[in-house]
Amino acid sequence: MPLTPLDIHNKEFTRKFKGYDEDEVNEFLDQVIKDYEMTIREKKDLEEKVKQLNEKLGHFTNIEETLNKSILIAQETAEELTGNASKESKLIIKEAEKNADRIINEALTKSRRISMDVEELKKQAKVFRTRLKMLVEAQMDMINTGDWEDLFDTDIGEDLELAEKES
Repeated sequence: MPLTPLDIHNKEFTRKFKGYDEDEVNEFLDQVIKDYEMTIREKKDLEEKVKQLNEKLGHFTNIEETLNKSILIAQETAEELTGNASKESKLIIKEAEKNADRIINEALTKSRRISMDVEELKKQAKVFRTRLKMLVEAQMDMINTGDWEDLFDTDIGEDLELAEKES
């Protein structure tokens, strides 16, 4: 079990003939107690900082997971839209080949409408892609902010040295 400042304060030494100067030993023990209490407080402060940083890291990990899921959903949706548009256009073409001139004229009309729909879907996909890209870039900007560098640049050794110099 580690020593506490109270253990150091209450420590009694046996007295011997020609022993150490009692006042000098007591002064030294008082200084050890002060330094030890300061070290304990610093340790608690650092543990709190570590806890806060771990909470922030968890938050950013959740954001990353959410973004990854969003990207996968967007990719699946884009593939599904492309697949559906492709299937629908093939069906229309087959139907047009089987029927007479009247059906061919109707199929051409439908084909034009579908082409316009496909173009509209492409435009929407481009807009969606642009918005998604902006979202991802905004999130990357947030990840790349200086706040991260401050976290990584924190030097515990320097903080301890400054605290010791201030004492």
